[in-house]
Parts: sequence; C-alpha cells; structure tokens
Amino acid sequence: MKAVKQLPTEPLSIKAMPQDTIWWMPRHEEKLAEKDAMEKVDLVFLGDSITQAWEKEGADVWQTFYQPRHALNLGFNGDKTENVLWRLAHGEVDNIQPKLLVLLIGTNNAGHRMDKAEDTALGIKQILSVLAEKLPLTKILLLAIFPRSAKPTQKLRMLNNEVNQIIRTYADDEKVFFHDINQVFLDEKGRLTSNIMSDFLHPNASQYQIFADAIEPYIVELMAP
Repeated sequence: MKAVKQLPTEPLSIKAMPQDTIWWMPRHEEKLAEKDAMEKVDLVFLGDSITQAWEKEGADVWQTFYQPRHALNLGFNGDKTENVLWRLAHGEVDNIQPKLLVLLIGTNNAGHRMDKAEDTALGIKQILSVLAEKLPLTKILLLAIFPRSAKPTQKLRMLNNEVNQIIRTYADDEKVFFHDINQVFLDEKGRLTSNIMSDFLHPNASQYQIFADAIEPYIVELMAP
C-alpha cells in the first residue's frame, strides 16, 4: 500500500478564534460599543495584556499622551495572533479610519504554546493583511515583541527575538513601519530586571512613561497630516 501523504496543516496562529475565557467576549462587546460611541478614532492600540494595561498601569500616561488624540485601546489580556484575527473579523475596526494603528502582539504565542517563530510571524503577517484590507488609509506602527525572561540567552527571549527578525521585513515604510524599542527596557548586558518587569514579561507601571516616550517620535511623525 502506498503511504498517504500528509498535507501540511495550517498553524493555529492564523486560525481566527476567540479566547475561551468568561471575560473575553464581554470585553469585545464593550469595545465595539466604545468604538461606536466615539466621535472619531484617530489612533488605535491593538494587542495583548501589555496593551490592555494602558487602562490600568499606564492609565495616567494614556490620559496625557493618547486621550487627546482620540485613541482606542484594543488590548486583550492573553491574546495570541489568532484571537486578534477573530476580533478584527468581528467588527473591532469596522467603520473607523484612524490615522495610525500601533500593533504589539505575539509574546503569548511564544509563552502559552511555544509556537515556532515562523508561525507567530505568519499570524502577524495575516493581521497586517486584514488591517490593510479593512483600514486602507491607516498607517501601521509595528512594534517588536517586547523582551521577556531575565537573560538574553533564555528560551522565550530568543524565540521572541527570532520572530522580530522576521517581522521587521514586513515594513515597507509607506504603510507599515517597524520599530524596535526593546533596549529601553534592558540593561547594558541585555538583561531584564524586576524593577522594569516584575514578572519578566509585563512592564511595571513606571515603564509606561518610558514606553510612551520611546514611541512618541514615531507617533508624531506617522500621525502628521
């Protein structure tokens, strides 16, 4: 008998699906309502818990930097690329035309499932493709996945770095702009310390000012008329 040739299966990172948690769908509905209630949306942050934390740890900085710019926070704790794809397919950027969208996603693909770097990168590429279709006039600031784990030689740090090396090639410097601000969180030896990220993953509250300062030149440039 001939062996049946196995067809390659698509990675989970590109299969749009919601999170299976009790709070996730209500947050999605709340964000749809928030978006629809806004007079206009000029700036969107899209991502996972690091982005959602602009509502808590980074709330004061958000109020100063982004509230006056008519910004919408579409960060969801625990999101992987496939969860963002589901949200985009279910209305989260429909009927808006922001000047700029800031995308930071992928660390949970590494941390929760240890996806191969190319699979996570493929999920990010798919997100960019959907955004190009839904928001044709919007510029995208694609941020390198933030550093995680204390030392630069640790597995998840290296995995995220691999993803970053791939996704930097997605920038065309016309619609998609890639920037890596990770050095602002690291010491001179590339180490991450607990006073920066106490769990070596999520920036502490003090770091949201650092985060905002690091991306501000790009936001000013990309939101300019």
